[in-house]
Order: sequence, then structure tokens, then C-alpha cells
Amino acid sequence: MTKAIVVDAIGGPEKLVWQDHELAAPGPGQLRVRQKAVGLNFIDVYLRNGVYKAPRFPFVPGKEGAGTIVAVGEGVTSFKVGERVAYAAADGAYAEEALVPASQAVHLPDGIDEEIAAAVMLKGMTAEYLLRRTFKVGPDTVMLFHAAAGGVGLIATQWAKHLGATVIGTAGSDEKCALALANGCDHVINYQTTDFVEAVKEITRGRKCDVVYDSVGQATYPASLDCLKRLGLFVSFGQSSGMIRNFDLAVLNQKGSLFATRPSLFAYTSTREDLEATARSLFKVIGSGAVKIQINQTYPLQEARRAHEDLEARRTTGTSVFRV
Repeated sequence: MTKAIVVDAIGGPEKLVWQDHELAAPGPGQLRVRQKAVGLNFIDVYLRNGVYKAPRFPFVPGKEGAGTIVAVGEGVTSFKVGERVAYAAADGAYAEEALVPASQAVHLPDGIDEEIAAAVMLKGMTAEYLLRRTFKVGPDTVMLFHAAAGGVGLIATQWAKHLGATVIGTAGSDEKCALALANGCDHVINYQTTDFVEAVKEITRGRKCDVVYDSVGQATYPASLDCLKRLGLFVSFGQSSGMIRNFDLAVLNQKGSLFATRPSLFAYTSTREDLEATARSLFKVIGSGAVKIQINQTYPLQEARRAHEDLEARRTTGTSVFRV
């Protein structure tokens, strides 16, 4: 018997209950991992509150973690007991021990500890595909990244600056703006006090951006489209303020034959080759020092309710992890 956070119905943070949890032996293709750290992400909120459909009820939330293998299931040949691993896109991370598909796990290299790994598997690999594959960012790129002081934002803006881009960020307070400026942004706009569209036009001298990365959603749409130059790309990869509704394709034509995409990490890492390449690229850029990971909030796992309250109230910056 282990302990886990269990959700028995759609609802608010009060639905996150720390309780005994029966965990089976690993089945074929599975690892049993004794967790050391677990990541906190907005997708956990979406599954708890019903924005995304939960796999079942009751369920254990959480999509990423890191720890040590304590058992392996039949057919697993690339992992063994005692090895350190991290994973993303696997259900049930909010637990002392978790069953993880071996297909979703990666070995942790020396120099990357479990807290860093748990903090970056989802957010860091998201930054990787956004900057390296959804739009290939380079020295000629002018980009806008909303929520630049958030978990993905602080990783992506450092990485984009390392790639040579001109990085414009938005954030919701002066404190968060200062944090974003210290982590790769050339310019940061406080969207609470400033019209970010007009600010982008001023910063770029009317040329606007090649790409806009938007995880905010409802509150920044359709204004994000007005920050794009002709043939620019709108990348909507989240909806922390609410879902974009009634997206009108004709608007893309009217605003300069724009492109739009709604990507997900799961599509970009659906093959073993892609998963390993993405993780390898992420660990390399962290190991080089080009991207520094700031774990700005840590919580005991049993305080998941408080963590969700902080995340939804936007009281967090950078990455947050649970210690198990």
C-alpha cells in the first residue's frame, strides 16, 4: 500500500485527497517507480476541473515525475531495477510510487537530479518542440511569448535567446516582468497595464512578429493575431484563461494569410525516437548552462490542494515541484 492524491469527481482543489492507494505489480511493458519528485502543471488542473476529460474516476492526477525503478514488468529490456528515470505523459504521478509505461520513460543522465527532471519533463520538452519543430527559431526570428514568467515561458525564453532570437514576452505584474527580463526576454510587456498589441508594434517598429506562442487563450485572443506579420504563425498551446471559442478561419486570411496550429507534446513525442531525441536535446541545453531551471515553489505532495490553489490564482512563477 502506498499513498497518493486521489480525485473522485470533477471539482475544485478540494477534490485532491491524500489517501492510501493500492498499486499493482508492474504489468507487461511497465516500470514501478519510487518517486522522489513530481511536476505540477496546468494540465493537472484541467483534468481535475473537467476542461479535459479524466481517464476514469477515481483517478490519480499528474503527468510527470522522476525517481528510481523498484520493479520492471514482463518484456522490459531497456530499463532495470535501481536506475534513475524520468517520465512525462503518463498518468498517476501524484503518488509515492507510480506505474509508468517504459515507452514514456527516459534514463536520467548524470548531472540532472530528480527535482530538475520532474520540473522540466513536460514544460521543457514542450519548449523544445515549440522552438525547434513547431517553428524553427533562429537569429532572424522575432517572437512573442505570452506568460513569459510561467513554467514553460522561463525555459522557452532562455532557450530562444540562446538560439539568437529577439524575444518579446508578456507577464501580468511588474515582478513577473522583471523575472522574464532576467531570463532571456529582450522586452517584456505588462499586459495588465499596457496594450500588448500596440507595444509589440512599437518594439518592432511596425514589422511585428514571425511567431506568437500563446498558452493563455481566451484573454489574449484574437489580439495575438494582430501581433503577427504577414504569413506569421499563431501557436496556441494552452488556455490558462479559458478556451478560445468560435475560432474563425477567415480571420487568418483577413490578417495577412496567417497560419495557426494547436500542438501538443504527446503528438511530438509519440514515437520512441522522438521522445528520446526531445529529452536528449532538453538535458543537453540544461547541462550546458544555456537554460537554467528555477524551481520557485516546492510543496509536499500531500499539499497538492494548496499547490493547485496557488497555480490557478497565478501566485506561482517558473516551475513548481512536489517533493515525495
